Amino acid sequence: MKNYDIAAFIWPSYTGDEPRSRIFWPEGYGEWQTVKAMTDKGYKGCRWPRIPVWGYVNEADSRVMEMQIDCAVSYGVNVFIYDWYWYDNRPFLENCLNDGFLKARNNKDMKFYLMWANHDATYLWDKRNSDKLLDTVVWRGAVTPEIFSNICDRTIDKYFKQENYYKIGGCPVYMIFDFDNFIRTFGSTEKAREGISLFRKKTVDAGFPGLHFQVVYWGEHYCNGLPDGDINKGKHIYDVYSYLGIDSVTNYNWGGSVYFDGDYKELTKNYIEATEKASEKLTVPFYPNISVGWDNNVRFYGFREGVVENNTPENFKSACEAVKDFADKSMKKGIMKAPLITVNSWNEWTETSYLQPDDLYGYGYLEAIKDIFTD
Repeated sequence: MKNYDIAAFIWPSYTGDEPRSRIFWPEGYGEWQTVKAMTDKGYKGCRWPRIPVWGYVNEADSRVMEMQIDCAVSYGVNVFIYDWYWYDNRPFLENCLNDGFLKARNNKDMKFYLMWANHDATYLWDKRNSDKLLDTVVWRGAVTPEIFSNICDRTIDKYFKQENYYKIGGCPVYMIFDFDNFIRTFGSTEKAREGISLFRKKTVDAGFPGLHFQVVYWGEHYCNGLPDGDINKGKHIYDVYSYLGIDSVTNYNWGGSVYFDGDYKELTKNYIEATEKASEKLTVPFYPNISVGWDNNVRFYGFREGVVENNTPENFKSACEAVKDFADKSMKKGIMKAPLITVNSWNEWTETSYLQPDDLYGYGYLEAIKDIFTD
């Protein structure tokens, strides 16, 4: 590796092993059902259907993940970030991590960490209803402080203690997707800070030097939506990050920093500019992201705006170079505390943003990662 940890997000829906997933994908093999149904809708930038080179595999099968781990590592992807869910007071879609990755015989060849995808679950995942009932909430992503405490205990015991859990400065990294929902869990930023402090204490009590608490960055804004009386209501998000003691930010995809639509080369330029600007203002490290693309029309019958065009492997390779250049400068200045770059994603087929090989570009995206980030 050329000094960088390349951490790709994993969307753990490509399995039928989670019984509750049939609410959204009744055929019983997860969101592959939606991928298989996508056709050429005729809009500009549509490059469907696409077929996975490896087939519609069960990613909760340890043998499948052994193959994928070997492939990922050989092309320079050495960390998986698992989307992790908790709905209706129990985990959801954990099978890919627990039964796939952690039971793979070669899983120690790479690191992993969790992103609590604490957003509401809606009919976005159910193509039968997504056009008409998109905003209908199936499960709430916010929990209670008591449940969060239980989640902390379970996370530390089941995941942090794995020898290949990803750490920065010896501290396990834990990411939050929906910052607003995290505050809703506690009712105020004051209580949220107490919740983070409790998580840190639990982590230290478990034998670690600390906790690296990371959040997904959703752009500059003022926190006007906080409850009345909250001491941070109306303050800039950067000030709230500081108040809470956030350790770092990253993007889930480029849509957190720029309007994610149009020509990929132009979007690369816009993203780097936005990230440089944010990094200069933030008091915590901004770990940059490389996004393969964006088009989630796969999940709808009708057309949805936001289609990235010309995200060929060649243009993706240029984006890798641009992000690496940003990271090199940030490391040299001492802003980034770890050589971490996140990638969206390993397998987000229904958002058309994946590194896995398909019948359109083959292993082209992985070859780009390998060319830029490995010797």
